[in-house]
Amino acid sequence: MTLFDLVPPRLMSPIFAAAVLAALLVGPSCSAEETESNAPPATPVSEDATGTVTEADPPPAASEVETPAIAEGEPPTVEVMKELPESRDQIQLSYAPLVKEAAPAVVNVYAKRVVQARSPIMEDPFFRRFFGDGVFGMPEDRVQSSLGSGVIVRSDGIIVTNNHVIEGGEQFTIVLSDRREFEAELIVADERTDLAVLRIDPGNEELPALRFRDSDDLEVGDIVLAIGNPFGVGQTVTSGIVSALARTQVGVTDFQSFIQTDAAINPGNSGGALVTMDGGLVGINTAIFTRGGGSIGIGFAIPSKLVERVVNAAVTGGVVVRPWLGADTQRVTSEIADTIGLDRPVGVLVTRIHPKSPAANADIKLGDVITAIGGYEVFDTEGLGYRIATQEVDASIDLNVRRRGVLNTINVKLAPPPEDPPRNIQKIEGQNPVSGATVANLSPAFNEEIDVSPWQQGVIITKVERRSIASQLRLRARDIILEVDGAKIASVKDLKSALAGNGRSWDFVIRRGNRKISVTFRI
Repeated sequence: MTLFDLVPPRLMSPIFAAAVLAALLVGPSCSAEETESNAPPATPVSEDATGTVTEADPPPAASEVETPAIAEGEPPTVEVMKELPESRDQIQLSYAPLVKEAAPAVVNVYAKRVVQARSPIMEDPFFRRFFGDGVFGMPEDRVQSSLGSGVIVRSDGIIVTNNHVIEGGEQFTIVLSDRREFEAELIVADERTDLAVLRIDPGNEELPALRFRDSDDLEVGDIVLAIGNPFGVGQTVTSGIVSALARTQVGVTDFQSFIQTDAAINPGNSGGALVTMDGGLVGINTAIFTRGGGSIGIGFAIPSKLVERVVNAAVTGGVVVRPWLGADTQRVTSEIADTIGLDRPVGVLVTRIHPKSPAANADIKLGDVITAIGGYEVFDTEGLGYRIATQEVDASIDLNVRRRGVLNTINVKLAPPPEDPPRNIQKIEGQNPVSGATVANLSPAFNEEIDVSPWQQGVIITKVERRSIASQLRLRARDIILEVDGAKIASVKDLKSALAGNGRSWDFVIRRGNRKISVTFRI
């Protein structure tokens, strides 16, 4: 029998039923003070067989009520009182105050470049047969524009965006949230991090700027906002959470440790801000995983720790110089972990050490396993490279290194990669296969600039003139000359000596991408 069974039908009005239901829901959770202040004590009633309501015995005094005993070791039961919100402030939850603070620092970035384009009519073989490539087929100059987002990070006009937003651009325009436009100067375009830094001149005005928030303080589940200009529709704010950290297999940049978020990021959001709930800039939105071109809840942002490093380098010197460890590594797999006695696959295995590197100076050995750097665990080569890239070029940093089953802490003094030998850029002339090509010596420093493996040695072709001998023999920029007539080529001087013979035939060994090509040139 329930409480509703005890109440006669004539008393079951909607209001009374609601009161009974409220008594059931609130019941014991109401405090004694609330009972005394709101209503007099209720008198229990019962119904006899004839339907007559009679007064029941009064309830026992509080001292007479038996309190159920709590078994030893059992936690006491805690009843939580739920209250209805009493004001609009208690009901309304909004990101509006945060957006008002952060949104003015997010801008639109327009990059323009002039390209030559032919009329599509002249691509038709029928028209080309009659008109040829004369006046009607002459290419026309056209202006192409690309649109992305950017973030003001300093009130004097320093703006950071993605490199792919401004890549190839010749003129840059910044449009603020209040629709004012400024011409921008490109300070640094860093392809390896996919970041670019621009500067505008606001005069004596201080622009709204976002402060950097340490991305290492983020945790999975933190709420974040993404602010940008998706699809060119205008500034848009989306919300989500941090879905994952240290994503290293995205394949967008060389230094990968992306923040993954489910806040909607779409084309045009690139270069926009990923903002925490305290208004800090924690990342630059860069890429999405998509099947149809739009957001499916998997977006990636470059962590602020790396962004701040690039911005500081751009402002202080205009060139991004990264520290160098000088050790080649590979990820520790489950099989490697079993072989070297690790309880789980963590860290990277050192497979090669440059003799003039900080790693060699710190006495790191082949076969060492680097498990952490600066207190942060590493799980792959990309994660190690990211942690090094966020340091200053002359920083000292502790590495946790496992060697023969013993865990050691090794302090490494980082340094910029050396330019040894000097690049010695020269244009080759004369009657030889490389005539008309510009070449340079490879070194760890120069390799870093042109995104070549720091271990690669030889002479690289940086430019090939049109209609030159090198062009006719199909030599290309970024070809690396390793040997000529069996002689190893370690410098431009070696190359010029090998080409100085009076012969008309040369045997070359060239590295092109991941291939090594042997070819004989005759002129």
